[in-house]
Amino acid sequence: MHRRICERFNTRVFIAAGTACILFSSLGSVVCGEQEGATSGTGKVSDVPISPGVYRSDTTIRIHSDLVLIPVTVTDSSGKVVSGLAKEHFTIFEDDARQEITHFASEDAPVSIGIVFDTSGSMEPNLSKARQAVNCLLDGANPDDEFFLVRFSSQARMVVPMTSRFGQIRAQASRLEAGGSTALLDGIRLAMAEMRHARYSRKALIIISDGADNSSRWTIPELNAAVREQDVLIYAIALTAAEYRFVDSGAALLKGIASQTGGRSFEVKKPKQLPDVTATIGGWLRQQYVLGYEPIRTERDGAYRKVDLKIVRPKGYPRLHAVWRQGYFAPKE
Repeated sequence: MHRRICERFNTRVFIAAGTACILFSSLGSVVCGEQEGATSGTGKVSDVPISPGVYRSDTTIRIHSDLVLIPVTVTDSSGKVVSGLAKEHFTIFEDDARQEITHFASEDAPVSIGIVFDTSGSMEPNLSKARQAVNCLLDGANPDDEFFLVRFSSQARMVVPMTSRFGQIRAQASRLEAGGSTALLDGIRLAMAEMRHARYSRKALIIISDGADNSSRWTIPELNAAVREQDVLIYAIALTAAEYRFVDSGAALLKGIASQTGGRSFEVKKPKQLPDVTATIGGWLRQQYVLGYEPIRTERDGAYRKVDLKIVRPKGYPRLHAVWRQGYFAPKE
């Protein structure tokens, strides 16, 4: 069902405009509180734990069609993803004007995923944890997902181009060795270029690293500009030793990169944390609602359009939190 719905999305977009370039905006949030007479904890809630913290960003959307798609993640107060909501439970606004939701999807769908793997010298003590993170991601993947693997140290290199053969990713990750400096931004740059070959509309980069960039040719402003040009979520798994915290500059860099795309960064000190972290990432990627509407305003003026969202909590559902993309730039003629 979900694939058919997504195909309808794509067909509508291409018929309307010939081409589509949908780039997502900053992350918003809403809390749907308790209703009188409702009982908590009986809604459909997955077992995937997600931090209830909300990460805002400055990323934007640009569209070249009459259809705007807004992905929404809904969790309960403990941070678990909530499923089972219907179109009538959502109300969407553009610049304070209510919009008619014409497209709605809520089921699992395949994802195109790029793994960006740090092999710098400082990763030597964390290399086994990094490989375990890759294996956990693959173990929890949808069978129809596709992956590629980029490694970076002093330079970034493509290890495995986009493939649906998970065994190739496992095998090559197991052979990676640590050495050299850290060209993190260049690794992301190479991964974003490869993502242009993705088959699926849901796309994500997952960075596995332990420190800050110290040798990239690419700059942070260039990175920020690039993430505005692609609808790719970025997640980071920050590996540390149990006896010390993640390097502050590295943590801030990864958090900033991830949050501006609508993703987030996770700090992992112990291998036993990896299954929960990778399951959380999987939950954020797959258990989303996608709301589509044709804007009431039709001007192609390149102006920023703010998107707001409200949820009516069904009876019997717990307190709900929603996170969504908060706006987009209208196309220009």
